[in-house]
Amino acid sequence: MDERLARSFEEHRGHLRTVAYRMLGSLDEADDAVQDAWLRLSRSDVGGVENLGGWLTTVVARICLNMLRARRTRPEDLVGVHVPDPIIGLAPTAGAGQPEQEALLADSVGLALITVLDTLAPAERLAFVLHDLFDLPFDEIAPMVGRSPAAARQLASRARRRVRALDTPVPDAVHADHADQRRVVDAFFAAARGGDVTSLVAVLDPDVVLRADGGTGRPQASAVVCGARDVARRALLFAQPAAVVHPVLVNGTAGVVITIDGRPVSVMGFVVADERIAEIHALVDAGRLARLDLAAWLGPAGGERARTPRSR
Repeated sequence: MDERLARSFEEHRGHLRTVAYRMLGSLDEADDAVQDAWLRLSRSDVGGVENLGGWLTTVVARICLNMLRARRTRPEDLVGVHVPDPIIGLAPTAGAGQPEQEALLADSVGLALITVLDTLAPAERLAFVLHDLFDLPFDEIAPMVGRSPAAARQLASRARRRVRALDTPVPDAVHADHADQRRVVDAFFAAARGGDVTSLVAVLDPDVVLRADGGTGRPQASAVVCGARDVARRALLFAQPAAVVHPVLVNGTAGVVITIDGRPVSVMGFVVADERIAEIHALVDAGRLARLDLAAWLGPAGGERARTPRSR
């Protein structure tokens, strides 16, 4: 393999991983798709390719489309809840993180949108992601899905209507220091530490939705809970006195990693809209948490111990 070509591939790797993540919602599968693209590049004659980045994007998109089409029912689907893999980054006050992960974080979209994308048909998802999120023209998208440009446009339009129909909350503007988001999330945990349902309800949107994904290992932890009072009660019910809350960024917005005795037990991402928490995405699947290598994002200062009394 030409070293120059290998270097060029590495220059595009971050973009390709971002495309694959938005297509698949899985970091492991995104890495597999990028690796497959590398193998295809190593076996191809690309001497006449003028735009290697565009060629690689097309290859990755087609690989992802095949992966989406080949997916069988996920174990998470059996319990009715699936939270996409979160992209973790250090909170702004915590210093620099891993360069590759931080680059992915900078280009990330929220877990709420990824959750919506999971409901789309594979071809719809490809057309929407490549056109609406990456500005690819439909005449380039059409061959990937085996349709005409007009039909590809219709796929994206249909996907766009479905995304809008689900009426996901619009997050508050993200400030450079994420201070406003963090203040709301901190208030949530402060209320939980005090066992104060009333204060918890006050910081939650009346129509808040909590999605918790325990996977096959903890199916009893998987649930979709709607409404401020029910979400507040569940927050108290599953709180543990030994829990430590580590502030992080989750897909570019305020989130936390929760540990017990140094072991990550949950990643929570928050959608803050109109200064209240509108959505909570909680990944509590031990197997998937282990694959995220969360220790890299937990500083020696740790976090703030969440001494939240259990509900009786």
